[in-house]
Amino acid sequence: MASDDFLAETPYDIVILNGRVMDPETEFDAVRNVGIKDGIIATITEADISGTEVIDAKGMVVAPGFIDTHFHAVDPFATKMGLRDGVTTGMDLELGALKVKEWYDKKATDGWQMNYGTTSSLILHRMKVHDPEVIFNEPVDFSNLQSYLEDALEDDVPGWSVSRSSLEQMNQIMEAMDEDLRQGAIGVGVGAAYMASGLNSYEQFETQRTAARYGRLMSVHTRYHPSTEPPTEAPIALDEVLVNAMLLDAPLLLAHDNDYGWWENEEKLQMARKKGYNVWSEHYPYEAGSTPISADFLRPEMWEDKFGYRYEYTVYDPLADDCLDRDGYDNLMKHNPGQAVVVFIPYREPWIPYWLSIPDMTVGADGMAGVGKDNTLLPWEADYTEFAGHPRTAGAFAKTLSLAREEGVPLMFTLSQTSYWSAKHLGDAGLEAMQQRGRLQEGKIADLTIFNPLTVTDNSTYKDGENGLPSTGIPYVIVNGTVVVKDSVVLPVKPGQSIRYPVENQGRWEELDKEKWLKEFTIIAPNIPDLDYTGAHEKLSKFTISTPSFFNLDDCREADQKLRDLGGLTKTRRSPIHTSIQQRQKLYPLKGVSLNTSTPPQDINLCCIKTKGDKSCDSTEDSYQ
Repeated sequence: MASDDFLAETPYDIVILNGRVMDPETEFDAVRNVGIKDGIIATITEADISGTEVIDAKGMVVAPGFIDTHFHAVDPFATKMGLRDGVTTGMDLELGALKVKEWYDKKATDGWQMNYGTTSSLILHRMKVHDPEVIFNEPVDFSNLQSYLEDALEDDVPGWSVSRSSLEQMNQIMEAMDEDLRQGAIGVGVGAAYMASGLNSYEQFETQRTAARYGRLMSVHTRYHPSTEPPTEAPIALDEVLVNAMLLDAPLLLAHDNDYGWWENEEKLQMARKKGYNVWSEHYPYEAGSTPISADFLRPEMWEDKFGYRYEYTVYDPLADDCLDRDGYDNLMKHNPGQAVVVFIPYREPWIPYWLSIPDMTVGADGMAGVGKDNTLLPWEADYTEFAGHPRTAGAFAKTLSLAREEGVPLMFTLSQTSYWSAKHLGDAGLEAMQQRGRLQEGKIADLTIFNPLTVTDNSTYKDGENGLPSTGIPYVIVNGTVVVKDSVVLPVKPGQSIRYPVENQGRWEELDKEKWLKEFTIIAPNIPDLDYTGAHEKLSKFTISTPSFFNLDDCREADQKLRDLGGLTKTRRSPIHTSIQQRQKLYPLKGVSLNTSTPPQDINLCCIKTKGDKSCDSTEDSYQ
């Protein structure tokens, strides 16, 4: 370290004075001055220092910039909301992107306010193969996804969601994803819950293997979200990808581990980490999620018949500021299947405090596109009150800090959730850009978030006009040594850098070949049928009716009629979620965690309660608690 006299005479680009400097990696926690030069933390010292720009951080925490690995907010306005929430790096690792090279090139050409990164999207590559009518002439990510979802439904069959890949199709998909990885994609993004009936286990395994050849992660939204019923309990969906990750020795990120059985998932992930595997998870501190209305699990035969929910009690349309009934669902599916809605899950709220205290469970806001009431992207300069969407887009990190403060969680632990653990796990996967971030140490990149630990809070809510209210108590955000948020105002500067692996000269894809497989894994195996085709369904169709999960999205009522025509021999029923949860609470006791509600979930009008706060709602907060 340089002498105090030298430090006093050295003009830094930015100096941060008298702040409480906190570094989760070393657990350093002391009041110091910080000097930034050429985008790097040049000094952390007790000595007096001077600089071109001076920030008085007395009473503030100077922390590593927040890193969001579940950041669909990849448009300018939503990114601006993220910056007000303290985020310096936003990466969409769950959905990812199509045409990764062009995606990074466009971000670099346009300039971006925070650091950016993406995975190769399995959903979009499946769409390219299974929905050939959809034309892709540009890089696609969450910001322009909606029109592609609608195009894929023009023939009433979302092939990407419900179609199983043949060997030839699987090879097409994997070869294209390998090219994205060659171009530096952070890994592969797998939204398995959105294609639970189309994505078979071998395709998911092969997707992980495609990334594993580069030593890169799979970020997965597991297929049984949000099921609580055997044999499709949510934790079982982790098992299939966790086993794959361990066999492939590949990193794994479990997106938003907020389903029933999350404690089982976290226990298994901790056990795997103790054995040396690079696996971790995310959470966001909200009882509601958000998803396009066309999500597989929102289909009536899933949401109503299997899970036992009522649309009007659990699904909110922020554009219309109204809770959706079944007719509203059908209307959106017909006219706007790509629109995002807010979905309330009754049993989540009591679990949130526990997520704040789990090691390596990072904060991933799952922020949505920055749209207004007309469902188009808002311009950067729009007012925050114009945003119509999930409040987590604007407030997930500040809400985490606020709740952790109320729950007595050590601040250093919370900063590990907001910054360090994401950087560490990605850095351990060889991503150099993350090895230099998520820490507050001399020589590291100057991505910093400065906040008041006593007052920092979220302000966004589910109520109309409040969805996008910015967080407060975070007056300064610095990205790559440039002040982007100053006195709680986002400045029109674009210092963001790409987070990606180096481009490689050759890809690593290996073609799936039946004969090659037989030679490697069998001895003599004549006349074996194709791996994904036995012809059994043709015989079964003579003796059974089709199950609803294989119908096109608009065919559910035809299925109901077929069931009624059987004259009572079979029937659909609501899953007794409240009963099974009572039984499981005896098997999986977790002190203080409520695994049950006093009334069945379908009798709780959370949509009305949370969006209107109105006593006229036909259920009350008391019944929820």
